[in-house]
Amino acid sequence: MNQDIHLAPIAAAERIETMDVLRGFALLGILLMNIEAFVGPLMESVNGINPRFSGTDRWVDALIYVLVQGKFITLFSLLFGMGFAVMLDRAQARGDTGAWLYARRLLALLGIGLAHAVLIWSGDILVTYALLGFVLLLFFRSTPVSRLPKWGIAFYLLPILLTWVMAAFGLLAQHDPQAAAEWQKAMDTQGQQMASLIEAERLAYGSGTYAQAVAQRAVDTGTMIGFLPFFGTSILGMFLFGAWFVRSGVIRDPGAHLPLFRRLLVCGFAFGLPLMLWSAWMHPTMSFSEVSAGSAAAQTAAQLANVLLCFAYFSAIVLLMQRPAWQARLRWMAPAGRMALTNYLMQSVIATAVFYGYGLGYFERLPRAWQPLFVVAVFALQVVLSRWWLSRYRYGPMEWLWRWLTYLERPAMRLSTA
Repeated sequence: MNQDIHLAPIAAAERIETMDVLRGFALLGILLMNIEAFVGPLMESVNGINPRFSGTDRWVDALIYVLVQGKFITLFSLLFGMGFAVMLDRAQARGDTGAWLYARRLLALLGIGLAHAVLIWSGDILVTYALLGFVLLLFFRSTPVSRLPKWGIAFYLLPILLTWVMAAFGLLAQHDPQAAAEWQKAMDTQGQQMASLIEAERLAYGSGTYAQAVAQRAVDTGTMIGFLPFFGTSILGMFLFGAWFVRSGVIRDPGAHLPLFRRLLVCGFAFGLPLMLWSAWMHPTMSFSEVSAGSAAAQTAAQLANVLLCFAYFSAIVLLMQRPAWQARLRWMAPAGRMALTNYLMQSVIATAVFYGYGLGYFERLPRAWQPLFVVAVFALQVVLSRWWLSRYRYGPMEWLWRWLTYLERPAMRLSTA
Protein backbone atom coordinates (compact mmCIF):
# COMPACT_ATOMS: atom_id res chain seq x y z
CA MET A 1 0.00 0.00 0.00
CA ASN A 2 1.28 3.47 -0.86
CA GLN A 3 1.98 5.33 2.36
CA ASP A 4 3.14 8.70 1.04
CA ILE A 5 0.54 10.46 3.18
CA HIS A 6 2.11 9.02 6.33
CA LEU A 7 5.56 10.33 5.55
CA ALA A 8 6.67 13.53 7.19
CA PRO A 9 9.57 15.98 6.96
CA ILE A 10 12.74 14.88 8.68
CA ALA A 11 12.85 15.60 12.41
CA ALA A 12 15.71 17.53 13.96
CA ALA A 13 16.87 14.43 15.84
CA GLU A 14 17.19 12.49 12.58
CA ARG A 15 19.44 15.02 10.85
CA ILE A 16 23.04 14.19 10.03
CA GLU A 17 24.90 17.16 11.50
CA THR A 18 27.96 16.70 9.31
CA MET A 19 25.77 17.12 6.23
CA ASP A 20 24.42 20.42 7.60
CA VAL A 21 27.96 21.66 8.22
CA LEU A 22 28.95 20.57 4.71
CA ARG A 23 25.98 22.40 3.22
CA GLY A 24 26.95 25.55 5.10
CA PHE A 25 30.52 25.24 3.88
CA ALA A 26 29.28 24.66 0.32
CA LEU A 27 27.07 27.77 0.51
CA LEU A 28 30.12 29.89 1.31
CA GLY A 29 32.00 28.39 -1.64
CA ILE A 30 29.02 28.80 -3.97
CA LEU A 31 28.83 32.52 -3.24
CA LEU A 32 32.61 32.87 -3.67
CA MET A 33 32.17 31.26 -7.09
CA ASN A 34 29.01 33.16 -8.08
CA ILE A 35 29.98 36.63 -6.92
CA GLU A 36 31.81 37.42 -10.17
CA ALA A 37 28.62 36.51 -12.07
CA PHE A 38 26.61 38.90 -9.88
CA VAL A 39 29.01 41.80 -10.21
CA GLY A 40 29.41 41.39 -13.99
CA PRO A 41 27.93 39.45 -16.92
CA LEU A 42 27.08 35.85 -16.07
CA MET A 43 28.60 34.25 -19.17
CA GLU A 44 31.88 36.13 -18.75
CA SER A 45 32.45 34.46 -15.38
CA VAL A 46 32.42 30.84 -16.58
CA ASN A 47 35.49 30.76 -18.82
CA GLY A 48 38.35 30.76 -16.33
CA ILE A 49 40.58 33.69 -15.40
CA ASN A 50 39.13 36.92 -16.78
CA PRO A 51 41.68 38.48 -19.17
CA ARG A 52 40.34 41.95 -18.36
CA PHE A 53 41.73 41.78 -14.81
CA SER A 54 45.24 42.83 -13.85
CA GLY A 55 47.30 43.24 -10.69
CA THR A 56 45.63 42.20 -7.43
CA ASP A 57 42.30 41.67 -9.17
CA ARG A 58 43.86 39.08 -11.46
CA TRP A 59 45.59 37.27 -8.59
CA VAL A 60 42.33 37.04 -6.65
CA ASP A 61 40.47 35.88 -9.75
CA ALA A 62 43.12 33.22 -10.37
CA LEU A 63 43.02 32.06 -6.75
CA ILE A 64 39.25 31.62 -6.83
CA TYR A 65 39.44 29.88 -10.19
CA VAL A 66 42.01 27.39 -8.91
CA LEU A 67 40.54 26.70 -5.47
CA VAL A 68 36.80 27.43 -5.75
CA GLN A 69 35.26 27.57 -9.22
CA GLY A 70 33.87 24.19 -10.22
CA LYS A 71 34.77 22.61 -6.86
CA PHE A 72 31.89 23.85 -4.76
CA ILE A 73 29.15 23.30 -7.33
CA THR A 74 30.52 19.75 -7.45
CA LEU A 75 30.31 19.57 -3.66
CA PHE A 76 26.77 20.99 -3.73
CA SER A 77 25.82 18.31 -6.27
CA LEU A 78 27.33 15.59 -4.07
CA LEU A 79 25.23 16.81 -1.14
CA PHE A 80 22.08 16.86 -3.29
CA GLY A 81 22.64 13.21 -4.13
CA MET A 82 23.10 12.47 -0.44
CA GLY A 83 19.83 14.20 0.39
CA PHE A 84 18.08 12.19 -2.32
CA ALA A 85 19.28 8.93 -0.80
CA VAL A 86 18.41 9.96 2.77
CA MET A 87 14.83 10.79 1.80
CA LEU A 88 14.29 7.55 -0.13
CA ASP A 89 15.84 5.51 2.67
CA ARG A 90 13.44 7.02 5.17
CA ALA A 91 10.48 6.32 2.88
CA GLN A 92 11.53 2.71 2.32
CA ALA A 93 12.00 2.20 6.05
CA ARG A 94 8.30 3.05 6.40
CA GLY A 95 7.26 0.59 3.72
CA ASP A 96 7.00 2.95 0.73
CA THR A 97 9.14 3.34 -2.38
CA GLY A 98 9.12 7.11 -1.97
CA ALA A 99 8.99 7.57 -5.76
CA TRP A 100 5.83 9.70 -5.97
CA LEU A 101 6.86 11.71 -2.95
CA TYR A 102 10.24 12.50 -4.44
CA ALA A 103 8.68 13.29 -7.82
CA ARG A 104 6.54 15.94 -6.13
CA ARG A 105 9.65 17.21 -4.36
CA LEU A 106 11.44 17.58 -7.70
CA LEU A 107 8.46 19.28 -9.35
CA ALA A 108 8.35 21.77 -6.49
CA LEU A 109 12.08 22.38 -6.82
CA LEU A 110 11.68 22.88 -10.58
CA GLY A 111 9.03 25.53 -9.98
CA ILE A 112 11.16 27.32 -7.38
CA GLY A 113 14.18 27.12 -9.67
CA LEU A 114 12.36 28.55 -12.70
CA ALA A 115 11.02 31.43 -10.61
CA HIS A 116 14.54 32.07 -9.29
CA ALA A 117 16.14 31.88 -12.74
CA VAL A 118 13.71 34.22 -14.50
CA LEU A 119 12.69 36.60 -11.73
CA ILE A 120 15.90 36.91 -9.69
CA TRP A 121 19.11 35.48 -11.22
CA SER A 122 19.73 33.35 -14.30
CA GLY A 123 22.76 31.54 -12.88
CA ASP A 124 20.32 29.23 -11.06
CA ILE A 125 21.31 25.59 -10.45
CA LEU A 126 17.97 24.39 -9.03
CA VAL A 127 16.36 23.82 -12.44
CA THR A 128 19.31 21.63 -13.44
CA TYR A 129 19.10 19.69 -10.18
CA ALA A 130 15.37 19.12 -10.58
CA LEU A 131 15.65 17.90 -14.18
CA LEU A 132 18.59 15.61 -13.43
CA GLY A 133 16.85 14.48 -10.24
CA PHE A 134 14.17 12.87 -12.41
CA VAL A 135 16.89 10.91 -14.23
CA LEU A 136 18.21 9.80 -10.85
CA LEU A 137 14.71 8.80 -9.73
CA LEU A 138 13.78 6.93 -12.89
CA PHE A 139 16.97 4.99 -13.50
CA PHE A 140 19.03 4.80 -10.30
CA ARG A 141 16.57 4.50 -7.43
CA SER A 142 17.24 0.75 -7.05
CA THR A 143 20.80 0.53 -8.36
CA PRO A 144 22.91 -1.79 -6.16
CA VAL A 145 25.18 0.17 -3.84
CA SER A 146 28.35 -1.31 -5.31
CA ARG A 147 27.47 0.00 -8.78
CA LEU A 148 26.78 3.60 -7.80
CA PRO A 149 30.44 4.74 -7.82
CA LYS A 150 31.01 3.03 -11.18
CA TRP A 151 28.09 4.85 -12.75
CA GLY A 152 29.24 8.02 -11.02
CA ILE A 153 32.68 7.80 -12.62
CA ALA A 154 31.22 7.04 -16.06
CA PHE A 155 28.81 9.98 -16.04
CA TYR A 156 31.33 12.39 -14.56
CA LEU A 157 33.90 11.58 -17.25
CA LEU A 158 31.43 11.78 -20.16
CA PRO A 159 31.86 15.55 -20.75
CA ILE A 160 35.61 14.96 -20.99
CA LEU A 161 35.00 12.39 -23.72
CA LEU A 162 32.73 14.82 -25.59
CA THR A 163 35.42 17.51 -25.34
CA TRP A 164 37.99 15.22 -26.92
CA VAL A 165 35.54 14.15 -29.65
CA MET A 166 35.09 17.82 -30.55
CA ALA A 167 38.85 18.36 -30.49
CA ALA A 168 39.32 15.33 -32.76
CA PHE A 169 36.83 16.75 -35.27
CA GLY A 170 38.78 20.00 -35.25
CA LEU A 171 42.08 18.20 -35.85
CA LEU A 172 40.65 16.10 -38.67
CA ALA A 173 39.21 19.20 -40.32
CA GLN A 174 42.70 20.66 -40.63
CA HIS A 175 43.57 18.04 -43.27
CA ASP A 176 41.04 19.54 -45.69
CA PRO A 177 41.29 23.29 -46.43
CA GLN A 178 37.55 23.61 -47.07
CA ALA A 179 36.64 21.67 -43.91
CA ALA A 180 39.17 23.72 -41.94
CA ALA A 181 37.60 26.96 -43.17
CA GLU A 182 34.09 25.75 -42.29
CA TRP A 183 35.25 24.62 -38.86
CA GLN A 184 36.89 27.96 -38.12
CA LYS A 185 33.78 29.78 -39.34
CA ALA A 186 31.63 27.71 -36.96
CA MET A 187 33.99 28.45 -34.07
CA ASP A 188 34.05 32.17 -34.88
CA THR A 189 30.25 32.24 -35.06
CA GLN A 190 30.03 30.53 -31.68
CA GLY A 191 32.45 33.03 -30.19
CA GLN A 192 30.52 35.97 -31.67
CA GLN A 193 27.21 34.63 -30.34
CA MET A 194 28.65 34.34 -26.85
CA ALA A 195 30.19 37.83 -27.07
CA SER A 196 26.79 39.20 -28.10
CA LEU A 197 25.13 37.41 -25.18
CA ILE A 198 27.68 38.85 -22.74
CA GLU A 199 27.09 42.36 -24.07
CA ALA A 200 23.31 41.90 -23.83
CA GLU A 201 23.74 40.84 -20.19
CA ARG A 202 25.93 43.86 -19.51
CA LEU A 203 23.23 46.20 -20.83
CA ALA A 204 20.23 44.44 -19.25
CA TYR A 205 21.73 43.87 -15.81
CA GLY A 206 23.98 46.89 -15.60
CA SER A 207 21.61 49.63 -16.72
CA GLY A 208 18.31 48.01 -17.72
CA THR A 209 14.95 48.08 -16.01
CA TYR A 210 13.65 45.12 -14.03
CA ALA A 211 11.47 44.10 -17.00
CA GLN A 212 14.49 44.17 -19.33
CA ALA A 213 16.47 42.09 -16.83
CA VAL A 214 13.67 39.51 -16.65
CA ALA A 215 13.59 39.25 -20.44
CA GLN A 216 17.37 38.73 -20.53
CA ARG A 217 17.17 36.17 -17.73
CA ALA A 218 14.66 34.18 -19.77
CA VAL A 219 17.17 34.10 -22.65
CA ASP A 220 20.02 33.13 -20.31
CA THR A 221 17.95 30.35 -18.74
CA GLY A 222 17.20 28.88 -22.16
CA THR A 223 20.90 29.00 -23.00
CA MET A 224 21.85 27.26 -19.75
CA ILE A 225 19.28 24.50 -20.30
CA GLY A 226 20.68 24.08 -23.82
CA PHE A 227 24.11 23.39 -22.30
CA LEU A 228 22.64 20.71 -20.02
CA PRO A 229 23.53 17.72 -22.26
CA PHE A 230 27.18 18.81 -22.16
CA PHE A 231 27.71 19.50 -18.45
CA GLY A 232 24.70 17.78 -16.87
CA THR A 233 26.16 14.30 -16.83
CA SER A 234 28.98 15.37 -14.51
CA ILE A 235 26.39 16.67 -12.04
CA LEU A 236 24.47 13.41 -12.35
CA GLY A 237 27.70 11.57 -11.60
CA MET A 238 28.09 13.55 -8.38
CA PHE A 239 24.49 12.72 -7.44
CA LEU A 240 25.40 9.05 -7.70
CA PHE A 241 28.53 9.48 -5.57
CA GLY A 242 26.38 11.24 -2.97
CA ALA A 243 23.83 8.42 -2.99
CA TRP A 244 26.66 5.95 -2.44
CA PHE A 245 27.97 7.82 0.61
CA VAL A 246 24.53 7.49 2.22
CA ARG A 247 23.45 4.03 1.09
CA SER A 248 26.82 2.50 1.96
CA GLY A 249 26.54 3.91 5.49
CA VAL A 250 29.78 5.86 5.18
CA ILE A 251 28.36 9.30 6.00
CA ARG A 252 26.15 7.98 8.80
CA ASP A 253 29.17 6.53 10.61
CA PRO A 254 32.24 8.39 9.34
CA GLY A 255 34.26 7.32 12.38
CA ALA A 256 34.25 3.77 11.05
CA HIS A 257 35.57 4.89 7.64
CA LEU A 258 38.35 7.30 8.55
CA PRO A 259 40.96 5.60 6.29
CA LEU A 260 38.69 6.24 3.26
CA PHE A 261 38.36 9.94 4.09
CA ARG A 262 42.11 10.25 4.71
CA ARG A 263 42.83 8.74 1.29
CA LEU A 264 40.36 11.06 -0.38
CA LEU A 265 41.92 14.03 1.39
CA VAL A 266 45.52 13.17 0.50
CA CYS A 267 44.81 12.09 -3.08
CA GLY A 268 42.51 15.05 -3.66
CA PHE A 269 45.13 17.63 -2.78
CA ALA A 270 48.14 15.67 -4.07
CA PHE A 271 46.67 15.20 -7.56
CA GLY A 272 43.87 17.75 -7.82
CA LEU A 273 45.83 20.88 -6.95
CA PRO A 274 48.72 20.23 -9.40
CA LEU A 275 46.23 19.40 -12.17
CA MET A 276 44.32 22.61 -11.56
CA LEU A 277 47.49 24.71 -11.44
CA TRP A 278 48.70 23.16 -14.67
CA SER A 279 45.35 23.81 -16.37
CA ALA A 280 45.31 27.44 -15.23
CA TRP A 281 48.91 27.92 -16.38
CA MET A 282 48.42 26.28 -19.78
CA HIS A 283 44.99 27.72 -20.58
CA PRO A 284 43.94 30.40 -18.08
CA THR A 285 40.96 31.50 -20.18
CA MET A 286 38.74 29.07 -22.05
CA SER A 287 37.66 30.64 -25.33
CA PHE A 288 34.21 29.90 -26.75
CA SER A 289 35.71 30.14 -30.23
CA GLU A 290 38.41 27.50 -29.75
CA VAL A 291 38.29 23.73 -29.48
CA SER A 292 41.79 22.26 -29.79
CA ALA A 293 43.90 19.52 -28.28
CA GLY A 294 45.49 22.08 -25.96
CA SER A 295 42.16 23.44 -24.72
CA ALA A 296 40.80 19.88 -24.38
CA ALA A 297 43.79 18.88 -22.27
CA ALA A 298 43.37 21.93 -20.03
CA GLN A 299 39.63 21.30 -19.64
CA THR A 300 40.29 17.64 -18.83
CA ALA A 301 42.77 18.59 -16.13
CA ALA A 302 40.35 21.14 -14.67
CA GLN A 303 37.43 18.68 -14.70
CA LEU A 304 39.48 16.03 -12.89
CA ALA A 305 40.81 18.61 -10.45
CA ASN A 306 37.28 19.77 -9.65
CA VAL A 307 36.16 16.37 -8.42
CA LEU A 308 39.45 15.57 -6.66
CA LEU A 309 39.46 18.85 -4.75
CA CYS A 310 35.75 18.50 -4.03
CA PHE A 311 36.41 15.16 -2.31
CA ALA A 312 39.40 16.67 -0.51
CA TYR A 313 37.30 19.53 0.91
CA PHE A 314 34.48 17.12 1.74
CA SER A 315 36.85 14.76 3.54
CA ALA A 316 38.59 17.58 5.41
CA ILE A 317 35.28 18.71 6.93
CA VAL A 318 34.25 15.14 7.79
CA LEU A 319 37.61 14.40 9.45
CA LEU A 320 37.60 17.66 11.41
CA MET A 321 34.08 16.91 12.62
CA GLN A 322 35.47 13.80 14.33
CA ARG A 323 37.50 16.03 16.66
CA PRO A 324 35.53 17.64 19.53
CA ALA A 325 37.54 20.86 19.42
CA TRP A 326 36.88 21.29 15.71
CA GLN A 327 33.23 20.30 16.02
CA ALA A 328 32.63 23.39 18.12
CA ARG A 329 34.38 25.56 15.52
CA LEU A 330 32.53 24.12 12.53
CA ARG A 331 29.05 23.77 13.99
CA TRP A 332 28.49 27.50 13.56
CA MET A 333 27.93 26.78 9.84
CA ALA A 334 25.25 24.12 10.48
CA PRO A 335 22.28 26.55 10.83
CA ALA A 336 23.10 28.05 7.43
CA GLY A 337 23.28 24.51 6.03
CA ARG A 338 19.91 23.59 7.50
CA MET A 339 18.46 26.54 5.59
CA ALA A 340 20.51 25.91 2.44
CA LEU A 341 17.68 26.60 -0.04
CA THR A 342 16.61 29.81 1.69
CA ASN A 343 20.20 31.03 1.95
CA TYR A 344 21.03 30.13 -1.65
CA LEU A 345 18.07 32.17 -2.88
CA MET A 346 18.82 34.95 -0.39
CA GLN A 347 22.32 35.30 -1.83
CA SER A 348 20.80 36.04 -5.24
CA VAL A 349 18.32 38.55 -3.83
CA ILE A 350 21.00 40.44 -1.90
CA ALA A 351 23.57 40.44 -4.71
CA THR A 352 21.20 41.50 -7.50
CA ALA A 353 19.73 44.22 -5.25
CA VAL A 354 23.23 45.60 -4.68
CA PHE A 355 24.76 45.22 -8.13
CA TYR A 356 22.03 45.29 -10.78
CA GLY A 357 20.92 48.50 -12.44
CA TYR A 358 17.39 48.34 -11.01
CA GLY A 359 18.96 48.01 -7.53
CA LEU A 360 21.84 50.04 -6.14
CA GLY A 361 23.62 49.91 -9.49
CA TYR A 362 27.09 48.70 -8.49
CA PHE A 363 27.34 46.47 -11.57
CA GLU A 364 31.01 46.06 -12.60
CA ARG A 365 32.01 48.61 -9.95
CA LEU A 366 33.22 46.35 -7.12
CA PRO A 367 36.87 45.40 -7.79
CA ARG A 368 37.55 41.68 -7.99
CA ALA A 369 39.97 41.88 -5.06
CA TRP A 370 37.19 43.21 -2.80
CA GLN A 371 34.56 40.68 -3.80
CA PRO A 372 35.63 37.95 -1.31
CA LEU A 373 35.19 40.44 1.54
CA PHE A 374 31.63 41.10 0.37
CA VAL A 375 31.04 37.33 0.28
CA VAL A 376 32.32 36.80 3.83
CA ALA A 377 30.12 39.64 5.12
CA VAL A 378 27.00 38.26 3.43
CA PHE A 379 27.66 34.71 4.60
CA ALA A 380 28.33 35.83 8.18
CA LEU A 381 25.01 37.68 8.12
CA GLN A 382 23.29 34.55 6.82
CA VAL A 383 24.77 32.42 9.60
CA VAL A 384 23.56 34.86 12.25
CA LEU A 385 20.08 35.13 10.71
CA SER A 386 19.84 31.35 10.27
CA ARG A 387 20.74 30.74 13.92
CA TRP A 388 18.18 33.34 15.04
CA TRP A 389 15.46 31.93 12.75
CA LEU A 390 15.98 28.29 13.75
CA SER A 391 15.82 29.21 17.42
CA ARG A 392 12.18 30.07 16.75
CA TYR A 393 11.11 27.99 13.76
CA ARG A 394 11.56 24.41 12.59
CA TYR A 395 12.46 25.25 8.99
CA GLY A 396 13.77 28.07 6.86
CA PRO A 397 11.00 29.90 4.92
CA MET A 398 11.77 28.23 1.58
CA GLU A 399 12.38 24.83 3.21
CA TRP A 400 8.95 25.16 4.79
CA LEU A 401 7.35 25.98 1.41
CA TRP A 402 9.24 23.14 -0.29
CA ARG A 403 7.98 20.67 2.30
CA TRP A 404 4.42 21.96 1.99
CA LEU A 405 4.50 21.45 -1.78
CA THR A 406 6.13 18.02 -1.35
CA TYR A 407 3.92 16.51 1.34
CA LEU A 408 0.77 18.45 0.38
CA GLU A 409 0.28 19.24 4.05
CA ARG A 410 1.31 22.47 5.72
CA PRO A 411 4.07 21.60 8.20
CA ALA A 412 4.10 23.16 11.65
CA MET A 413 6.44 26.12 11.53
CA ARG A 414 6.94 27.41 15.05
CA LEU A 415 8.94 25.31 17.45
CA SER A 416 6.24 25.74 20.09
CA THR A 417 3.71 23.98 17.87
CA ALA A 418 6.05 21.27 16.54
